[in-house]
Amino acid sequence: MGSNVLASGKRLDPCRIHHLALQLSSLQEEGYEIILVSSGAILAGASQLKWKGRSKDIALKQAAAAIGQSRLMWAYQDAFQFQGQMVAQVLLTQDDIRDRSRYLNARNTLISLLRLRVIPIINENDTVAVEEIRFGDNDQLSALVANLVDADLLIILTDLDGLFNADPRKNRKASLISVIPKITEGVKVWAGDSSSGVGVGGMSSKVLAAKVATASGIPTIVANGRMEEVLREIMRGKSLGTLFLPEADRMASRKRWLAFATQSQGTIAVDKGAKSALIRKGKSLLPSGVIDAWGDFRPGDVVTLLDPERLEFARGLVNYGVEEVNKIKGCPSSQIEKILGYKHSDEVIHRDNLAVTEKRS
Repeated sequence: MGSNVLASGKRLDPCRIHHLALQLSSLQEEGYEIILVSSGAILAGASQLKWKGRSKDIALKQAAAAIGQSRLMWAYQDAFQFQGQMVAQVLLTQDDIRDRSRYLNARNTLISLLRLRVIPIINENDTVAVEEIRFGDNDQLSALVANLVDADLLIILTDLDGLFNADPRKNRKASLISVIPKITEGVKVWAGDSSSGVGVGGMSSKVLAAKVATASGIPTIVANGRMEEVLREIMRGKSLGTLFLPEADRMASRKRWLAFATQSQGTIAVDKGAKSALIRKGKSLLPSGVIDAWGDFRPGDVVTLLDPERLEFARGLVNYGVEEVNKIKGCPSSQIEKILGYKHSDEVIHRDNLAVTEKRS
């Protein structure tokens, strides 16, 4: 739920929040398990502070988030309580999902809330999350949460009807794209930045979120949150917004975490043969397939794998540090102990600790 969906002018719209709560509560009663990722804390705080424009100061945005978070949750609490639906507040940052232990704790909490028929309302912890305030909003977080709980569907609500082939606010001939089979570079070009003056992320942010979700096998719909009964209509099967089709194969939970929720500490470039063995044959990465390595990674860190064209195609947990990898690159595994004086493993990255992020062809 983007800020621009919840806003009326530069403040929260209680009527719209009540209407959305009604839709979600009725879907919950029908048996759906719902998690709501919502923006709006900074908007609510800025309204209280009577800001006339958008501040670019990170500390002021964090202060606004601290002021607005309680008002946002109060608005949701009031709206859902009127429907007899219990809700719970969960504040997360991307770091909570990148750390494996915190990732599992968050997953267990959310699943427990769903079993209790409670709707978790998740917001970025903007008071402490500096990078997210500066570069994005809750779109990426929603995709990571969808991965976290093995969601069957991600719906991103905005103030546009979906993804268009041009900016509909500037081009009257722009047409809605109903289905995106695969997110290509061309698709990213169609998506622009936010122009609402309320939300942080634009359509490009939503396309990136859809890329994360669909790569994990989760279909994603971007639709207009201001449309009457939009959520119930979508769940009844009506074609609304833009549907991003999922990849054919759904990754296992651990590999989804590796691929999308972790912070890479370095990079390893591999040759064409190694890439083929990793993608098509499900093999481990051996030193013989490594061309180069850089960054500041140690054994157990997550690294990004690049092909000879320097395009990312996988991520994994590495068994050796960057200096060690550069010493043994291009060599057979039988030479590792001779070169280093010890050997942790025959593999630079074991296949069980590797997640392919490029679609198999």
